[in-house]
Amino acid sequence: MSPPLAIIAAGGTGGHMFPAQALAETLLARGWRVTLSTDARGARYTGGFPKDVGIEIVSAGTFARGGALSKAVVPFRIAGGTLRTLLSMRRDPPAIVVGFGGYPSLPAVAAAILAKRPRMIHEQNGVLGQVNQLLASRVDVVACGTWPTALPEGVEAVHTGNPVRASVLSRAGAGYIAPGDYPLSVLVIGGSQGARILSDVVPAALDALPEPIRGRIRVAHQARGEDERRVTDFYRAVGIPAEVEPFFDDIPRRMSEAQLVISRAGASSVADLSVIGRPSILVPLAAAIRDEQSANARGLAAAGAAVVIPERHLDAATLADHIAAILDQPEAATEMARRALTVGRPGAADDLADLVTQVAGLDNSSTEGAGEP
Repeated sequence: MSPPLAIIAAGGTGGHMFPAQALAETLLARGWRVTLSTDARGARYTGGFPKDVGIEIVSAGTFARGGALSKAVVPFRIAGGTLRTLLSMRRDPPAIVVGFGGYPSLPAVAAAILAKRPRMIHEQNGVLGQVNQLLASRVDVVACGTWPTALPEGVEAVHTGNPVRASVLSRAGAGYIAPGDYPLSVLVIGGSQGARILSDVVPAALDALPEPIRGRIRVAHQARGEDERRVTDFYRAVGIPAEVEPFFDDIPRRMSEAQLVISRAGASSVADLSVIGRPSILVPLAAAIRDEQSANARGLAAAGAAVVIPERHLDAATLADHIAAILDQPEAATEMARRALTVGRPGAADDLADLVTQVAGLDNSSTEGAGEP
């Protein structure tokens, strides 16, 4: 008997794609077949997916970008992607479709609705995104990564946590090296393509640190492509050793080796911090319409594992004070790392895979080893 097929649909950012990758890894290990449905933008993040995952690039679009003409064709692009996916489902019916949000996830979940296939969505943030909000009442189950999550009236959800990739799990609970009289590693990440405000403020804040902390800093800074040169030039000019890249493909390693992480409060970043266990300074995205990143940060902040600075209060002097307070107090930094672990859910991918199996009407014994001779 052919192993069951799961279609995982995810949008074109790391925040959607990383937990989708984590579920794909887990389902493959249980004997499932897995296909990822995404758009051309999401395809940029497929390099970390296991080679056994089929990749289907579908037509999709978003109303959040582009001019009037671009937005006018979005419904037609989504309809085209839905039709293509529906035809594919007729050739190879999926046991379940799992959407992770973002407009590229819409065609596959819409096709599952039309084909009356089992379907569910996973919301990573503390507030449902636009696509997941649209789909929440039309799927069999809503799974949530952050708890509590604001839900539409009449919609209930299951808290599974945010799945983290195998590369993160391999560093789970990695021993924390407290700040001391040796090089101090600071990791700066602002989402999968960096954040301009962190590129504007963090370099000056690190330069403003009191000696001898400043002299021991080593920084890995994820910056947008258009900011990479100026950030690199600043660090070089002030004599702070720095690696500046638009994208780091080894974030788990860098995070596990860091004494401090400065980051946006994206759901995947928060999940990684809580599973690996590192002190952090979080700057939620102010432009988020639903302020979901503030919701994402609450768990770490409440546990005493993170300092949260709203964008309106972020400047070099304020940030430098918080960085110094953490790096100059080894015992307090170690306690922050320990408390981060109390928030983590390293078993989230397994819990989500269990739920997927249940919604598909299967049991683990019927999938594990299904593809073995």
